[in-house]
Amino acid sequence: MAELRFYALREVFNRQLVDDHTITSKISVIFAEKVFDKRKMEKYLTREAYQAVTAAMEEGTSINRKMAGQVATGMKAWAMDNGATHYTHWFHPLTDATAEKHDSFVDFGDTGGLVENFSGELLAQQEPDASSFPSGGIRNTFEARGYTAWDVSSPAFIVGHTLCIPTVFVSYTGEALDYKTPLLKALAAIDKAAVDVCQYFDKNVTKVIATLGWEQEYFLIDEALYNARPDLILTDRTLMGHQSSKDQQLDDHYFSSIPERVNAYMREFETEAYRLGIPVKTRHNEVAPNQFECAPIFEEANLANDHNQLIMDLMKRIARRHHFRVLFHEKPFAGINGSGKHNNWSLKTNTGVNLFSPGKNPKGNMMFLSFLVCVLKAVYENQDLIRASIMSAGNSHRLGANEAPPAIFSVFLGKQISSTLDEIVEKVTSRKMTPDEKTELKLGIGKIPEILLDNTDRNRTSPFAFTGNRFEFRAVGSSANCAAAMIILNTVVADQLTKFKKAADTLIRKGTSKDEAIFQVQKKFILESENIRFEGDGYSDDWKKEAKKRGLSNVTSVTESISHYLAPSAKKVLIGNNIFTERELEARVGVEYEKFTKKIQIEARVLGDIAINHIVPTAIRYQTILLENVKGLREVFETKVYEELSHARKDLIMEVSHHISQIKQKVHDMIEARKVANKIAGEKEKAIAYEKNVRPFFDDIRYHIDKLELIVDNDIWPLPKYRELLFTR
Repeated sequence: MAELRFYALREVFNRQLVDDHTITSKISVIFAEKVFDKRKMEKYLTREAYQAVTAAMEEGTSINRKMAGQVATGMKAWAMDNGATHYTHWFHPLTDATAEKHDSFVDFGDTGGLVENFSGELLAQQEPDASSFPSGGIRNTFEARGYTAWDVSSPAFIVGHTLCIPTVFVSYTGEALDYKTPLLKALAAIDKAAVDVCQYFDKNVTKVIATLGWEQEYFLIDEALYNARPDLILTDRTLMGHQSSKDQQLDDHYFSSIPERVNAYMREFETEAYRLGIPVKTRHNEVAPNQFECAPIFEEANLANDHNQLIMDLMKRIARRHHFRVLFHEKPFAGINGSGKHNNWSLKTNTGVNLFSPGKNPKGNMMFLSFLVCVLKAVYENQDLIRASIMSAGNSHRLGANEAPPAIFSVFLGKQISSTLDEIVEKVTSRKMTPDEKTELKLGIGKIPEILLDNTDRNRTSPFAFTGNRFEFRAVGSSANCAAAMIILNTVVADQLTKFKKAADTLIRKGTSKDEAIFQVQKKFILESENIRFEGDGYSDDWKKEAKKRGLSNVTSVTESISHYLAPSAKKVLIGNNIFTERELEARVGVEYEKFTKKIQIEARVLGDIAINHIVPTAIRYQTILLENVKGLREVFETKVYEELSHARKDLIMEVSHHISQIKQKVHDMIEARKVANKIAGEKEKAIAYEKNVRPFFDDIRYHIDKLELIVDNDIWPLPKYRELLFTR
């Protein structure tokens, strides 16, 4: 093992920069060249088929089998013109990865020879089996019928020589087995609910789309060092390793010049992303050493989510060509910042209005305030459910660790917007501000005060922050499928918008004017949700005390957080809005428990194996060297001199021995705890046992391994150290 570390380091130091795959054309020229978008459709489809597809994309109408056949013919022609030989239904199972099964276009012709064929039936629906994906008991592995169905709203694309068709994945009986199906339902729900509220203010609004702009953080590790770390290979994080003397203390990596080799990698995956229609815009060094970020321009939420899943896969594949490995784990290294995936979320109308931007007229501002207070109320009433959507084994390492938002959910609005809401409920009086403090937007409606464009600094400790024209959901984990958070967020806000309209309509029917009714409901929602608003330091102990007084929950347990999916209030929202059936929801929660258990189980096995098979033998080897040294001193020196010289060495031998004994004992105890947990039948109970009785051993075992790393001779230590993993380009 030590030899492996030596050869890994030698390979890194001898590494030559790979060729820089530069963009040979303007981005605008190559953008979406591998996507079957409207421009390609217009060229390859009949006019009738083109109109059917665009209507389905924009209005949600269905495509009949005849039209599907015409679309399939044109799609196949375009794909083959671009080198495709196979096609696949590309979907998002509940594994947090994507899935695909490739079939070639070939079929037997009437004369017995091979011909290329792709029918409307193959485009619209397939039966891929895929029986081993998590289903939470909805289907057994011997029940092979799982169906994929074409998602017309997300365009097909080509990766390599394969035409990829975005699809949903459902069981034979129709239950959702993926992330896309409930996401599409949630997006439809918020479209309807938001349009209904918008109609109070603008009758031209007939559609509202949720937009998403994700920010993807990640680490890059040289492949030679990666291959010398079994824990990275098998768990995507380091289960042991003492902090480097220098890591991120100086903030010198953050926003610094991008290393040449990393820049070459970024340029290549960005180029491929552009060809796949992914509008990547931003790249930079993040806070931790060897940590980076990329971010695109905002897109419709379903398409943005597809693009995030696609780019994560793309980044992994291209990294290999540059002798890197990408880590999307939320906390791959102890003691330095982990990785998140901020989800910037907003709502946009078909008239081009961003519903989270203060309006340019009284009606626009009334509409803005209506949506703002509905979001506040939705987050307040569903804080546990929202937290459940982002909680996982990996992300639990970040939340509240002074590097990511706390597990306590709050909403940051900024002083100006917050003051506006206070004025609405007459909690504070208006005050005159200087021109530097505000830009006034006159409402012109008696009881509604001025809305001010906010120049308040952003609050980086807030898990859910208003940032001018959108909300930034900062608690999402780097490895997560954005859909998990977007399903819940869009659903709870849709539910609140529906309640808002129902309350206002009730008042209007009783004779209250429309503007007055809207104002009264706004005021009610502001009062009922004021506890969720917080402008201060989310990391402070004072906030934890204050949050408790406000009745805000602080759930750090993964298993407890997951359980809130099945709370009566959560069921009312998710089942009541037809996002899930009760069976689907219970199955999905079962999958989350199972994923957590298996991840902790794997980490426990890997930690035990490395500790006993690599660390302990290495420590014993070093201990033997020390013992031989002490014996040599006895042979050479007289007793008095020997005692003086050997004292420190004997203490070191005892220290090494202590850590060896502790590692062996704690690994043994961890294995026993695992055996007990494995006998538990229920997924929830088993997950709880792994969280409470197995996971706590990780830090205990790691403590003694990390102490040995500082003692044992560097030449024989078997694993690449943090200073090597994080400071080698």
